[in-house]
Amino acid sequence: MSDITWGLWELLLKGVWITVQLTVYSAALATVAAFGIGLARTHRRWIVRFLSGAYFEIFRGTSALILMFWMFFVLPMGFGWQLAPMWAAVLTLGLTYGAYGSEVVRGAIAAVPPGQREAGVALSFSPAQSLRKIVLPQAWPGMVPPFNNLLIELLKGTALVSILGVGDIAFGASLVRNATAQSAPVYTIILVMYFVLAFALTRGMRAVERHAKAGIGQAPAGRSRLRPATGPTVTGAAAPAEGEAR
Repeated sequence: MSDITWGLWELLLKGVWITVQLTVYSAALATVAAFGIGLARTHRRWIVRFLSGAYFEIFRGTSALILMFWMFFVLPMGFGWQLAPMWAAVLTLGLTYGAYGSEVVRGAIAAVPPGQREAGVALSFSPAQSLRKIVLPQAWPGMVPPFNNLLIELLKGTALVSILGVGDIAFGASLVRNATAQSAPVYTIILVMYFVLAFALTRGMRAVERHAKAGIGQAPAGRSRLRPATGPTVTGAAAPAEGEAR
């Protein structure tokens, strides 16, 4: 640890900031892709379901690392323009984890009871209104825990970008290791860094989950908003005395 100078610590701290940016940008793209593809997979038209299903199968069935190489090295050959390593990584991670998230969205929407959709028909809602006002508000709380897991996986997946030379935590750790010739302290430090980031994300998503459940009248797990009655309560009149005619 003493061999790690302030300049080397600065490399690691800059890597943390790059990792945070990668996670935020990729998560934003993944959220858009997850909801877009997830909703498309429940569409009434078969062609929409087919195309969205093809996207899901392609991005779920390919390696994120190889796809990242494809985005950075092969795509410019076909279109004549080069993506910056940072944005090639964001595009790859966002589209890949968006495919996983689309299954979460599809499953949560399918779990909403059919009677809720029938209520929308009874209220003369259009399909879009029924989705926005009835289905999604009930499906959203069930999406948050799986999204939390995907967000943590996305955070850890950002370590792949070091292969492209993006200065994230993993890339900074490799530079520090080369400078100090010490592996154990360097990789222990970045393990702790990833854990702290993951823990912060988990606490944030737990707050989102509590807010989502409160929005549809559900109490958080382990808590009850109403206390059960411990005995009969008489209001407005005295309780009848023993032996009094009823």
